Amino acid sequence: MENITLETIHKDLEYLKKIVEEMREKMIDSDHFLTYEEEERLNRGIEEFREGNTISHEELKKELGL
Repeated sequence: MENITLETIHKDLEYLKKIVEEMREKMIDSDHFLTYEEEERLNRGIEEFREGNTISHEELKKELGL
């Protein structure tokens, strides 16, 4: 078993910080995460749906003549 010293703890923490930073950069660049504005629009749409203020995809297609 390796001796645990402040130096090894420091190295491990630096390594973990690097990994976390790489993950954070990938998350920001990913399309799986919403911007604040996108999240607000999504929440507004969900609320409109719950209130019954939306129409189905089929109804929309009819309105657009598709």
